[in-house]
Amino acid sequence: MQAKLRAQANRHSIEFMIVGGISLAVIMIFVSLRSSAISILEIALTSSAIVAILIGFLKSQQPYYSILLDAQQIVYVHKFGQWQIGIHNLHSCGIPQAGETFELLELNAVGIKLISIDEFLEALSPRLAGKLLIEQRHIFLQAVKMHCKNGNCPSEWLIEPDEFKSDSGQTYTGLIAMFANRMHNLKTLTGYDLLLPANVLDRDIWRFSTLLNRWKLSPEQVVKNLREEQVTNEQM
Repeated sequence: MQAKLRAQANRHSIEFMIVGGISLAVIMIFVSLRSSAISILEIALTSSAIVAILIGFLKSQQPYYSILLDAQQIVYVHKFGQWQIGIHNLHSCGIPQAGETFELLELNAVGIKLISIDEFLEALSPRLAGKLLIEQRHIFLQAVKMHCKNGNCPSEWLIEPDEFKSDSGQTYTGLIAMFANRMHNLKTLTGYDLLLPANVLDRDIWRFSTLLNRWKLSPEQVVKNLREEQVTNEQM
């Protein structure tokens, strides 16, 4: 039994493209039937319609389901691959915070703390690792800035080396090593190894964090509840 959660980033793609396409068609017909030159307002509206079509197209390229959850593991589905974490390897989840005691910044993501990073890294594809390094860099830099307000940041926080040795003695190179170094730095800054950004989730980060912690304690019940929730939403 598996629950499938749809990302917010994928939603309303068709609506964006339909509204943008209809708007663009109406503007073109209106302009073609009129003898005067196109106005600045019409140019702006045309640009907006094209942007809506582009946004809808980009949304449609995202996986329909971003999170797959069953009693054994959680799978994050990305258009460049996927990673998975067995329930036995999940330590805890929460909202990562960065900064000093009296000035903490909550990152717009769910943080995941692993028991063994080696198990995760050995199943991670270099292609996905490289893409996540780029996509999640802005979130990581928010944490870095909160810790480096005096401007003195360790260089390894800003440029991930392409070699990494885990606590178990396993050595990694290339993109996997760079991702492992990002994980190490993220844990130093926030206490978590991985990030699930808000836009890949089907609910807000606080509810999703609570959901995963509940899943850790009672996986079959949580999956059952999610499937029932999904059926109810489809019938509405």
